[in-house]
Amino acid sequence: MKINFKKIHLVVIILIVLSGAIGYLGYENYQLNKSNSALGKELILTQNYFSSTALELVHTRIQRDNFEKIYNDKVNEFDSLSSQIGEIQSTVGVLEKLSQTDPELLKKYSKVYFLSENYVPKTFSKIDPKYTYDPQKDYLVYSEIFRFLQTLLIAAETDKVDIKIISTYRSFGTQSDLKSSYKIVYGTGANQFSSDQGYSEHQLGTTLDFTTSEVGTNYSGFDKTPAYQWFLDNAYKYGFILSYPKSNRYYQFESWHWRFVGRGLAEKLHQDAKNFYDLDQRDIDQYLISFFD
Repeated sequence: MKINFKKIHLVVIILIVLSGAIGYLGYENYQLNKSNSALGKELILTQNYFSSTALELVHTRIQRDNFEKIYNDKVNEFDSLSSQIGEIQSTVGVLEKLSQTDPELLKKYSKVYFLSENYVPKTFSKIDPKYTYDPQKDYLVYSEIFRFLQTLLIAAETDKVDIKIISTYRSFGTQSDLKSSYKIVYGTGANQFSSDQGYSEHQLGTTLDFTTSEVGTNYSGFDKTPAYQWFLDNAYKYGFILSYPKSNRYYQFESWHWRFVGRGLAEKLHQDAKNFYDLDQRDIDQYLISFFD
């Protein structure tokens, strides 16, 4: 039998190649398994890392939420404290404002409250003679109400309403002399139209008697003039009210007698169609804080 060495040689070569391929594939499989094992370990480490990071993130969020709650609580406390401080400052401001406002300015005189002979307004302002009935006489009012009176007079002048001031501030002594002279002429009847000293609104320096060039000293004719109607329609805008309207309990109807009580109270009385002396003194005193507003 003849041996074919060429075939044997070819088979050997093929076996060697297959053996090498198998060895190579085995090595590659080993390396692959090794890599997979390493990747698996890295994956586990990564998963552990992310789990740890996620846990830390949860803790961080909890801490943040707690801090946010504490922060919001502190902000609310600060806001509440600021509000309280604001209220205190407001109260202090109100009390300071009230302390600087003469409480006598809104008292109900005219047989109710009494002003002593020592009461005098702190400061006076002289009215321009062109608005007075007697240009040679000094007519004085409390300085703090002067700007309101001035605005009223200018408004009336703009509306071409003839208004003259015939009486303003009267001291305790002047009122006493005036009442005595009235008693001589009218006897007890003087009590119907003139107050005793200490009970006159004129002593406050916030009250005026008005007339017109035509009416003059005949006060009883003032209510028949366009000036009186203008006062009824407009005086409250400037803080003035009619002290003794018809049917009041104190004196006869005095259409010429107007008192400054502040715009807030004057507007309220006008809206409600009420008389100053019909209100309780406690209700009136609430407007003292806005007397000069």
